[in-house]
Amino acid sequence: MLGAAALTLSSCQPKDPYLGKTSIDSVVQAMTLEEKAALVVGMGMEGSTDGQTATVGSTKNLVPGAAGTTRPLERLGVTPVVLADGPAGLRIDPTREGDPATYYCTHFPIGTLLASTWNPDLIEQVGQSMGQEVKEYGADVLLAPALNIHRNPLNGRNFEYYSEDPVVSGKTAAAYVRGVQSNDVGTSIKHFAFNNQETNRTGVDAVISPRAIREIYLKGFEITVKESDPWTVMTSYNKINGTYTSQEKDLVTTILRDEWGFGGLVMTDWYGGDNAAEQIAAGNDLMEPGTDLQYKQIVDAVKAGKLSEKDLDACVRRVLELVVRTPRFKGYAYSNKPDLKAHAEVTRTSALEGMVLLKNEGGTLPLKGVKNVAVFGNTSYDFIAGGTGSGNVNRAYTVSLIEGLRNGGFTVDDSRGKAVLNYMADEAGKERAKLDPSLAAFLPIPRPAELLPTPAELSGILAKNDVAIITIGRTSGEFFDRTSPDFNLNPSERKLLTMVTDAFHKAGKKVIVVLNVGGVVETSSWKGQPDAILLAWQAGQEGGNSVTDILSGKKSPSGKLTMTFPVNLMDAASSENFPIDLDVPLSFMNRRTPSGEKDVDICKYEEGIYVGYRWFDKQNMEVSYPFGYGLSYTAFEYSEPKVALEGNTVKASVTVKNIGEVPGKEVVQLYVSAPEGTLDKPVRELRAYAKTSELPAGQAERVELSFKVEDLASFDEAQSAWVVDAGTYDIQFASSSRDIRQRASLDVKGSKKKVANVLNIK
Repeated sequence: MLGAAALTLSSCQPKDPYLGKTSIDSVVQAMTLEEKAALVVGMGMEGSTDGQTATVGSTKNLVPGAAGTTRPLERLGVTPVVLADGPAGLRIDPTREGDPATYYCTHFPIGTLLASTWNPDLIEQVGQSMGQEVKEYGADVLLAPALNIHRNPLNGRNFEYYSEDPVVSGKTAAAYVRGVQSNDVGTSIKHFAFNNQETNRTGVDAVISPRAIREIYLKGFEITVKESDPWTVMTSYNKINGTYTSQEKDLVTTILRDEWGFGGLVMTDWYGGDNAAEQIAAGNDLMEPGTDLQYKQIVDAVKAGKLSEKDLDACVRRVLELVVRTPRFKGYAYSNKPDLKAHAEVTRTSALEGMVLLKNEGGTLPLKGVKNVAVFGNTSYDFIAGGTGSGNVNRAYTVSLIEGLRNGGFTVDDSRGKAVLNYMADEAGKERAKLDPSLAAFLPIPRPAELLPTPAELSGILAKNDVAIITIGRTSGEFFDRTSPDFNLNPSERKLLTMVTDAFHKAGKKVIVVLNVGGVVETSSWKGQPDAILLAWQAGQEGGNSVTDILSGKKSPSGKLTMTFPVNLMDAASSENFPIDLDVPLSFMNRRTPSGEKDVDICKYEEGIYVGYRWFDKQNMEVSYPFGYGLSYTAFEYSEPKVALEGNTVKASVTVKNIGEVPGKEVVQLYVSAPEGTLDKPVRELRAYAKTSELPAGQAERVELSFKVEDLASFDEAQSAWVVDAGTYDIQFASSSRDIRQRASLDVKGSKKKVANVLNIK
């Protein structure tokens, strides 16, 4: 067994240093080389025979179903640390051998929805609820949040991530971290960094310019580290400019620790990298879930003089610093009884602010004077709470749209319900039977084609109902990227949409589309057909209730897009260099086999900093829905913009007034256009944002926003410096990236801050 020699070399002696009763340095000095190597390598995973494939969770004696554990050293008083997934809520086993109780967790909204609230205070509240479950179920570190950039709409993990913009990503993640860690448990921000695709995720080399690295792909992590102090950071699977991220010292030490001041622990993603000695040398402290090979690599490298024991000691020290922070080390008596009822209410209400109203022609929504509702679409009956893989949550229930509408007082036509559910169960069984059994528990089952109503069924439904709701669903999950057919509506969805809208419109009745999706889908070709479109995302276990709260007008929608909806998939600049529709062999770790496509080994980020709205604005390209877009049941007026420089801080403010008839919230987005300078610049870039309180009709609020002058800087590769160009900056108060409501100007002096010249393309 890994580390067995280390654990039996020394008997417990009264004079031995003991963690918590003596200094950490004393404990490190008392450890043997073998004990040190054992401590920085996790406990392994149950069922693993080759060090790569396994069933998640080898912590059955601690917290069954948790993702990983550090190794205890009893003679030195070192307790284990329990690490558990994931971004939408704690993921542990709901049942335990010999125990009649159930241990469900709350499935909160997915990352895209949380970010779409543009409300850090709300996100922090969600994090507080998550953290309470982590602590009361005996875990120590939640392996979340995930905040990589939405580089392309097809990235399979976009549902866990937040935005195409690093400011939104960083502010959202920082709020999440503060909320979770308010319970004295830790987080692990991930995946550090450049994890923007799932295809060959453990082998792909992301080739990125230093400017794009600094301005786009690392900026969100920097914001999170500086504004929330996460306990740990998780490195990603991929390489960056030729080196695995977990083995890249310039990323893990030079930038993360030296430049940003991060003082916590860095761990690998599960089985990430290929050389544990190089990971230790880089400053990656902990290998998870841990293998015998990694232990041997570290011990052998130290003995051979290829790895400094001083570097190993630094990693050991950081592991011990993590241990002493944990509830388990402090002897916390966890209850196994978090307040799931209260948290269900949190997930229901938090989802309301992240749902985005994309269309509302003729005031179709909210549904006033409507009693009888016809529902269409398989997903109306089988609502998708969230993603699979490490983002899944073992919950007690998921409220479907049908159930939510009924709970909201509507009479729902369920005449086709039994047939649809039976059909979906049969199709799901066929799809699951095709999967490798080792993957079946992790992968989402594709949605089957829509079970279309017959003309006679549709006629009967039309006669009895006031309005039609069509739900279009998309599954989410890690291990694979989405395909272009998944981005577009399939033929059965298009036919269903046309059948229903034609029939209901001829009868003078309205049609609403609900998008129960985890990421961007094509909307341009069909958005003219329905009367209203609600982007509900994947709203967690209370999803059907949350959607109904919006449809009924219990709350006015206030979500805004944190990514651009392009007209066509290939309009996104990254699509030229993204593995679209490649047939790559799938395995637990998604490693490429020799028969795979050659071009999945390298991904060139040739678009540089022009990701999302930066690209579309630079090209003056038409989009279906712009970044920052979202409708409300009311309307807002902006007035009296002001901006001033106070020391090193830009302070801006604007008055927002509700000029509609119902209460609502507005997201004020502050964009900046730079003067012409030494570098090519985006048309505008988001620098700050704020959400109003719920404003009654006719009420106004003064919204204040701020950011640092240094946030105006662009990264000059030639000088390896952050450069703020002198000149007049255009400050834009906006309701979306293409809806500028007010402007102000600000004169700024130039400045330059040099940083390490690292992570260059080799």
